[in-house]
Amino acid sequence: MSGVGEILKAIGDFGPFQKCLVLLTLIPCLSVAFHQFCQLFMVLDVPHHCDTSWILAVGPNLTQEEQLNLTLPRDADGQYEQCSMYSPVDWDLDSIVAHGLNTTQKCSSGWVYPSAEPPSLLTEFDLVCDRKDLNDIAQSIYMVGLFLGSMIFGPLSDRIGRRPVILISIFLQGLFGLAIAFVPHFYVYMAFRCVVGASVSGITMTLLTLATEWIGVSSRPKAVLTSHCCFAIGQMILAGLSYGIRNWRLLEIAGCAPIFAFFFFIGVLPESARWLVTKGRMEEAKKLLQKAAATNKCSLPAGLLEQLKPEKQIKSGSVLDLFRKRHLRKVTLIMSCAWFVNSFVYYGLSLNVTNFGLDIYLTQLAFGAVEIPARVGCIFTLQWFGRRKTQTVLLLLSGLVCLIITGIPEDQPVATTVLATIGKFAASASFSTSYVYTAELFPTVVRQTGVGLCSMSARLAGVLAPLVRLLGQFHGAIPMAIFGSAPVLGGLLCVLLPETRDTELPDDTGDGQTPTEVCESGTRSSENGQVKGKDGVQVNECTKTTYF
Repeated sequence: MSGVGEILKAIGDFGPFQKCLVLLTLIPCLSVAFHQFCQLFMVLDVPHHCDTSWILAVGPNLTQEEQLNLTLPRDADGQYEQCSMYSPVDWDLDSIVAHGLNTTQKCSSGWVYPSAEPPSLLTEFDLVCDRKDLNDIAQSIYMVGLFLGSMIFGPLSDRIGRRPVILISIFLQGLFGLAIAFVPHFYVYMAFRCVVGASVSGITMTLLTLATEWIGVSSRPKAVLTSHCCFAIGQMILAGLSYGIRNWRLLEIAGCAPIFAFFFFIGVLPESARWLVTKGRMEEAKKLLQKAAATNKCSLPAGLLEQLKPEKQIKSGSVLDLFRKRHLRKVTLIMSCAWFVNSFVYYGLSLNVTNFGLDIYLTQLAFGAVEIPARVGCIFTLQWFGRRKTQTVLLLLSGLVCLIITGIPEDQPVATTVLATIGKFAASASFSTSYVYTAELFPTVVRQTGVGLCSMSARLAGVLAPLVRLLGQFHGAIPMAIFGSAPVLGGLLCVLLPETRDTELPDDTGDGQTPTEVCESGTRSSENGQVKGKDGVQVNECTKTTYF
């Protein structure tokens, strides 16, 4: 155990100090849920038709119905076409009425929205007809921001510290989030959303790292579970907030402004003592540990702080190390695929909330509520059935549900929504399982690299999921069929992985062995309790898995 770990054990690894730190993460977690899905409620479909006011120049006294009847063609159901109009002509009104118009074209002067709905992204920026795809493209660009943020803020937090990165990310999220409410063009909106996505990634990743480094191993699942449940609660709050505030600009302000409340607690947010020690800033680390001890009302054993020395950095493995050994190559490829398909089906269902047929606000409320039992329930399923079975079954269930949805008629919205909610339950629980399973499969020297690579594959799936929805213009069942097929394939591949329940975590990569065998192959030294590999070199003792 490292010096910091020994001190944390002495002063309490989940006392009032750590609990306060977990509470500080709640506000950012709520805002993350808002930014992930708020756009769904800003682009609700409304009736529209081409702007044909050109005819008023020759017939200023026409009623609205007469104007539309003369200038808009009708579809097979007898309704006015939404994306086409009769081509304007240089005739007088009598000639138009007598002969009628036959040549059609796309809307050339914009669109009209007859309903008296509050302004939305759709109505302000004309996200209809040929511009309809911009909605999914904008959502994809936000996901690109998440991907870029994970690449930027991770290394930055290792360089300048956890606390500065958290504050920078929160400031950027609040600033650009509020700026979105005042954008004049949709392309500016997309650029700002990309920045917000990057900041969201910085907040979630760095806050989790900070909490992990202050909290003891046995209590870390509580912190992770709290953040996951808070994210689910944030989705539920979004449903109520968007129902009460229909103006998209006011909704954006209402969702972004609360993040600034975090800055009132700047003085409470600590730096990571472990990070300070690795950087040789021993006095700052000691002061923080003393503060934590005082908050936890514990006394430090005499001389324990003086024994704290700068930790020797252990060289981590590279991405190439994940592919040099056969067993690691298999684990890397399969888990990267599992994370990809898991994220794929999760966002495929979440971003499709407007198309299931029931009220979007109730559906979003159900989607958020179902994540809480899903996250909590996986604690028990992981212990009862093991990691491999749980991961496999949840991925298969989420995929099969999507495939079943493709065969349900559109006039059965209740059945579709119920199945989608079950799929969201399975995908959410599978996500929590992936975090645990992946950390246990990779050896210590490449664990962070392996988890990071899997996380990047999940971000990539988030980028692609909104774009797959564009295939719905060819056939409505295509997107859901793709979202369903991918996790079924991923679930079947997970059968090839080793089980890690009740096994010890490996430290090194071994030699052609599975991660479980790596740890078991070492010979324990009874004198000092350390593990010796085949070459006799001492390595850190494998620690018992305590994630869930």
